[in-house]
Amino acid sequence: MTFVPTLNFNGQCRETMEMYQKAFSGKVTALLTYGEANDPAYTLEENQKDWIYHGELTFGNQRIIMSDHVDMRFYVCCTCFLTAMMETKEQVAAAWEVMKEGGTVIYPLEATFYSSARVVFVDRFGIRWGIMTETTER
Repeated sequence: MTFVPTLNFNGQCRETMEMYQKAFSGKVTALLTYGEANDPAYTLEENQKDWIYHGELTFGNQRIIMSDHVDMRFYVCCTCFLTAMMETKEQVAAAWEVMKEGGTVIYPLEATFYSSARVVFVDRFGIRWGIMTETTER
C-alpha cells in the first residue's frame, strides 16, 4: 500500500507545481488540463479550461497528486500538512528561500533539539509545510 498526498487548488495548481518542483528538485510526471480532459461533468468558464485537471510531481520515489477544482470552495487547513525531510540544513534553507514569499510563518527557520534546521509555515497557496532535517548533527 502507498499513501499519496493529494492537494487541491482553485486555479493556482500550475504555479504551485512550478514552485514545489523548484523547491524540492521535483519532476512533473503528469499534467492534464480541464480543456484537454473534456470531462462532460464540468461546465467550465473560459479561464478554467487551462486549470489542472490532474497533475503529478515526483521527488525521488515520492509522489504528490495535484489538481484545481472548479466545483468547490477552499479553506486553509492546518490539521494536516506535509513535512519535507532534508539531508542538510543548507537544503532546508534553500527550499525555504523558494517557498517563503507570500507565506505565513508558524515556526521560523531555526535549530531545535530534534533538528538542525526546521521551519513550519503555510505557503501562499494555503498548504501547511514543515521543512526540516531529521537530525541535529547536519
